[in-house]
Amino acid sequence: MARKSLIFPVILLAVLLFSPPIHSAGHDYRDALRKSILFFEGQRSGKLPPDQRLKWRRDSALRDGSSAGVDLSGGYYDAGDNVKFGFPMAFTTTMLSWSIIDFGKTMGPELRNAVKAVKWGTDYLLKATAIPGVVFVQVGDAYSDHNCWERPEDMDTLRSVYKIDRAHPGSDVAGETAAALAAASIVFRKRDPAYSRRLLDRATRVFAFANRYRGAYSNSLYHAVCPFYCDFNGYQDELLWGAAWLHKASRKRAYREFIVKNEVILKAGDTINEFGWDNKHAGINVLISKEVLMGKAEYFESFKQNADGFICSILPGISHPQVQYSRGGLLVKTGGSNMQHVTSLSFLLLAYSNYLSHAKKVVPCGELTASPSLLRQVAKRQVDYILGDNPMGLSYMVGYGQKFPRRIHHRGSSVPSVSAHPSHIGCKEGSRYFLSPNPNPNLLVGAVVGGPNVTDAFPDSRPYFQQSEPTTYINAPLVGLLGYFSSHSSWR
Repeated sequence: MARKSLIFPVILLAVLLFSPPIHSAGHDYRDALRKSILFFEGQRSGKLPPDQRLKWRRDSALRDGSSAGVDLSGGYYDAGDNVKFGFPMAFTTTMLSWSIIDFGKTMGPELRNAVKAVKWGTDYLLKATAIPGVVFVQVGDAYSDHNCWERPEDMDTLRSVYKIDRAHPGSDVAGETAAALAAASIVFRKRDPAYSRRLLDRATRVFAFANRYRGAYSNSLYHAVCPFYCDFNGYQDELLWGAAWLHKASRKRAYREFIVKNEVILKAGDTINEFGWDNKHAGINVLISKEVLMGKAEYFESFKQNADGFICSILPGISHPQVQYSRGGLLVKTGGSNMQHVTSLSFLLLAYSNYLSHAKKVVPCGELTASPSLLRQVAKRQVDYILGDNPMGLSYMVGYGQKFPRRIHHRGSSVPSVSAHPSHIGCKEGSRYFLSPNPNPNLLVGAVVGGPNVTDAFPDSRPYFQQSEPTTYINAPLVGLLGYFSSHSSWR
């Protein structure tokens, strides 16, 4: 019976991985990498630098934070609106940093731009954490913003400032912010030692605050952050995630002891096939497992067991019921903006495959053995799907390939630029551009949209925001994936 039950998974794996993809073409991963990083320049808020490459953007939101007596200019708009949400911005920064830490050596000349993208995020996070015991977690009233269709340069919506503090805790967003600062400190350790030390010192302070004053920021700021970036998963995973990155960055015993002591209490083994801005479980287990696989940390063995379980839970043919694959081969999870799951989970597959390769290990999944090569194949298949190897024959990265989304759900991209239309375009004046059937006038090069669902169908239409809206946290893990495949393009 066991032998017979293995037949279907093996067949499905073969179909998804080895059959020629529809509309298959060799991909220029180096070009895709360049564009995936360029996208972040289109999401910049604040005073743009002289070397800004996406020229249709201009300065915006220069007075952010002034209503609270602080400078909160800078940072990133998370998606197609003009709000600065701290939770996904911090996760974006963490993943950009991890992309560089693991795959920076294969990014070639684009490494410099990837590092700049990290620093644009960390410079803002340093501002947001400048006051001890306080983290500013959002700028902009989401309801006011979403009621308008305005380019960021014209914003006249409420730029309300929201913070967490001792009386109004937010261990989730503070824990993720600590993780971002700690991860980035590794990126800058040799490039800018003084800046690296500043990042690590701040990460230490922010994590201590997150741990001492525990609570979910959605409870403290429910009406501001929900339903947009509500913490549905609880704050416990962010505390482990923050500690894991601080341990990696500082090598301090206290963080190792915190992780070991709190593994069960903070539910490290829960929802192991989830990873994104809200749920860090799979990422925690993969990150910590590297030390186990390097033979340096037997006390973290249970995290490796969880990581192995994660791998088995998302492989085609034997995946957990929460993970599906479309007929075209796309990994699909419930909810909107599916590409966020595709890029983040594929990143973990690729990272873990490298850790396994160095340790000469494989993952046992019942009677199926998952080799590092198999994990890379699954990850590469997802990247190739994004770049055009799919039933639609459509690249889901704007500006890559001959056919890509033209009507993305993005205010700055869809409204005429300041150079093309110098006069102010008001809140409701922009509605005609939102409703227009015409392509967006400004190409947000490198933006990866939410993408199709299990049917492989995609409506290239602004109102279908779950499919047509790009986000920074879709692109951030993709930078690492493309960095690797750009130097391993002939890999099979």
